[in-house]
Amino acid sequence: MYPEILHAQQVILLFQERGIRNIVISPGSRNAPLTIGFSENDFFNCYSIVDERCAAHVALGMAQQLQKPVAVLCTSGSALLNYYPAIAEAYYSEIPLIVLSADRPLHKIDIGDGQTIRQQHVYANHILYDTQLEMITSLQDKEGIATNERWINKAINTAISKYGPVHINIPFEEPLYSRVKTPSLQVKVINLLKDESTAIPDRFTAQWKTAKKKLVILATLNPPVLNKEDLDILTSDPSVLVMSEVSSNVVHEKVIWSIDTLIAPIEREEDQIQDLQPDLVITIGGMIVSKKIKQFLRRFETKAHYHVGKRRAYDTFFKLAGHIQVKPQKWVHHLPEVTMKSTYQKRWMQHFHGCLVKRADYFAQMPWSDFKVFELIFSRLPDAIVLQLGNSSTIRYAQLFQMNATHTVFSNRGTSGIDGSTSTAIGAAMAIDQPVVLITGDLSFFYDSNALWNNYIPKNFKIILINNSGGGIFRILPGHKDTKVFDTYFETKHQLTAQHLCRMHGVNYKSISKQNAFAKACKKLFSSNDQPQLLEIFTPRQINDAVLLDYFKVLK
Repeated sequence: MYPEILHAQQVILLFQERGIRNIVISPGSRNAPLTIGFSENDFFNCYSIVDERCAAHVALGMAQQLQKPVAVLCTSGSALLNYYPAIAEAYYSEIPLIVLSADRPLHKIDIGDGQTIRQQHVYANHILYDTQLEMITSLQDKEGIATNERWINKAINTAISKYGPVHINIPFEEPLYSRVKTPSLQVKVINLLKDESTAIPDRFTAQWKTAKKKLVILATLNPPVLNKEDLDILTSDPSVLVMSEVSSNVVHEKVIWSIDTLIAPIEREEDQIQDLQPDLVITIGGMIVSKKIKQFLRRFETKAHYHVGKRRAYDTFFKLAGHIQVKPQKWVHHLPEVTMKSTYQKRWMQHFHGCLVKRADYFAQMPWSDFKVFELIFSRLPDAIVLQLGNSSTIRYAQLFQMNATHTVFSNRGTSGIDGSTSTAIGAAMAIDQPVVLITGDLSFFYDSNALWNNYIPKNFKIILINNSGGGIFRILPGHKDTKVFDTYFETKHQLTAQHLCRMHGVNYKSISKQNAFAKACKKLFSSNDQPQLLEIFTPRQINDAVLLDYFKVLK
C-alpha cells in the first residue's frame, strides 16, 4: 500500500530507487503518510524508536557502520528539534543521515495551530543541504512534481557524496491516512555527478622532499584506509614520525599509538619539546582527540599543515596550507623516494619505548581505579568485535592503550558529546552481524538511558559501564575539587546504578567493585549471548584523578 498523498509517494519511490532501505521512525500523526508508505513496503527495514533524540543517534550508528544513508522520520513540532544533537554529530563526523520531518502547510505556521513551529532551515548551521517539498495535489502539477524530484535527488546525492546530514521538510494537509494500492506517479532518478580531484600539489611535493622532520597524525578512520603495506612504505622514511589515535584503527610496530604518553614527559622540557617540532604536519582522518598534540603544534606554530583524504580539512593548528583530496593510500604510493638522512623517527620511537618500560612498572603497582579498570578491560576484550567508546574520560583513557588489530573502534568525536553514545552503539549493533561492545561512563549512560527503550537490541550486545559516581574527567581538569560547588555543578556527584534500568528493559545486569571479581565477571559477560549484557564497574571517585596524573609524572 502507498499513501494517497502524491509528494509522499515521491519520497517513498525515490528512496526505493536509490536503495535507501533503513528508516528509523518516531511515532506521530503528521508523518503518517510516510510511515504508512515505508512500513507497508517490504523493501524497507523500519524501526520504531519513540524518543527522537535516541532515534537519530540509532540511525547515526547504523549509517556509521553501513557507510550509506539511513533516514529518520518524525512528526511536526518539537520532535525534529530532538534530532539536533545527532545531526550535529553527523555533520562533524561526516556520516550520511537523511532527516525527514513532517510539517503543517505554510499557511498554518504561526497562526496558533497545535504542534507547529518554524521548521524550514531549522538545522541551518549544521546541515549540508535542506529543502521543503512542494505540496502536490494533482498529477497536472508537472512543475511541482519535477521540482520535488530534483530536490529529493539532490538531498540523497549530497548525503552520499558529501558525507553528512541532509534535511527534507515535508508539509502535509489532512486527510493523512488514506491509502492506494499502487502509486499514482512515476519518479526519475537523477544520478550523482562525481567530482574527484586527483592532483597532489607540486608545492607539497617540494616541501616533503626538503623537510627533515615530518609528522603524520592518523585520527578517526572508519573504515581503515591504510593497510600494513601502506604503513610500511610511510614508516620506511626515517624523517617520518607517525602518530595514531585510538579511532584511527591503525596498529603498526613503527607507529606511536599513545600520543599523550609520548608528549606528557617532555611537554615542560623546552629543549626536548622543541626537538619534536616538525617541519611538516600531515593529518589523515577526522577530529583529533589528544589535547596535548593540538596544544603542542599550536604553541610552536606549525610551519605547514596538509590534510589528506576526502574528509573535511580543519585548520586545527592554524597553519593549513592545503587539502590534498586523494585517497590516503594513493597519496602514500605517490610519495617521493627517500633521499634524506634523518634520525627524527628513530629518536622519538626510542623515547616512546622508554616510556613504555616505565609504564609497565607503574601498571604493576597501580591501585583499583578507572585507569586500572581500563587496563584490565583492554587485556580481556575478545577478538573481532566492534568497540564503541563513550566520550569524556572513556575515549581519553582508551587513547593510552594499544588497540587489538582485530577490533574496529568508533566514538562520537564530531561534537564529542555524551548525549547519544549508547544509542549510537545500539544502532551500530542493529546494522551488522559482528558483536558490538560499548564502554561508557556513568553520566553518559544515564543521560542516554532511553537508548535501552528499544526493541531491536541484539542479544550479543554488551555494555561495560564504569561508574565513578560523577563526571570524573572534571577531577582531572584544573579546579577546586571537593567543594560543594564543584561536587554539585561540575563533577555532579550521584549514587545511581544501572540495576533497575536493566531489569526494566530486559538487560542482564552484573556489578563489581573490586579487582579480584573482575576476571570472573568479564568471562561471564563475553560468554553470555542469550540477552544483552551490562557489567557495571564501580571505582573510587576520589583517587581516580591522582592515579592518572601520577602516571604522567612517572614517565618523566
